Amino acid sequence: MPTNFTAGPVRVRVPATSANLGPGFDALGLALGLYDDLAAEVASGGVRVTVTGQGAGELPDDDRHLVVRAMRAAFDVLGAQPTGLSVECVNRIPQARGLGSSSAAIVAGVLLARALVVDGSQRLDTAGVLRLTAEIEGHPDNVAPCLLGGFTLAWSEPAGARAVSLPVAEGVRPSLFVPAERGLTATARAALPATVPHGDAALTAGRAALLVHALTTDPSLLLPATVDRLHQSYRAAGMPATSSLVNALREAGVAAVVSGAGPTVLALTDPPAGFPLGTDWQFWKLPIDVSGARVARGRLGHAERDPVAAGRKS
Repeated sequence: MPTNFTAGPVRVRVPATSANLGPGFDALGLALGLYDDLAAEVASGGVRVTVTGQGAGELPDDDRHLVVRAMRAAFDVLGAQPTGLSVECVNRIPQARGLGSSSAAIVAGVLLARALVVDGSQRLDTAGVLRLTAEIEGHPDNVAPCLLGGFTLAWSEPAGARAVSLPVAEGVRPSLFVPAERGLTATARAALPATVPHGDAALTAGRAALLVHALTTDPSLLLPATVDRLHQSYRAAGMPATSSLVNALREAGVAAVVSGAGPTVLALTDPPAGFPLGTDWQFWKLPIDVSGARVARGRLGHAERDPVAAGRKS
């Protein structure tokens, strides 16, 4: 094995995320206590990926896998490209539901690659990881909370993405309404207009600012703070069940929004007891993850290989 790679496997745990949070389009995100666990090591040749849980039997098992593609991109930055890789993925984050599964894969891949290079952390610091993962993903709103944990504000500069993580006030209690159907971010983005009315932009900017205050200081303001006129209404026709549920929850006084590009619905306050859910949705209560992605040495343990959704309460 080349001396610039570490001996043995490394592992990483990455959280699910919810982006936008209503008015914070492409900027705000929240890390949630639902995790993918992955491990990787340098091999003598070839690429082998095993997937357990979400995406098993569907995701590629070779260089086409998003985790491997992110690893290869990171190895290029690190100047050390191995000939072979062995990767194990235990996925609990649902695919294509607006819960950051692709961002989790990208963050995991970059961090695994960095950990497999002897001086990887010196060559690629946390700020560099954020820039690279945002470049791969295309926007920083999901990769930021996945990497840093908590409630994050992310933005892009000419030099790349930047982000800060802020503590969340007690009283913010995320719950998710997860449908069986899937959604595609590209399709959701295609529904957005090239321009929006100035009044809608101004209103949404004000609510995004209020949302920062509500999430960090005063959760009683979450309902008015989650009003959005930039993206959710334009995407409603493509996911009518999601739009209908968001509207019903908000009419009941719940601060509900579309999670990311959907179709999952995120509620930041508790729905009323007996709220009619029907059979089309799974209801999950999740804690806020405050640690972000975590890297360690060694293989996945027995508990980490359990594909049951760790941290999820139904």
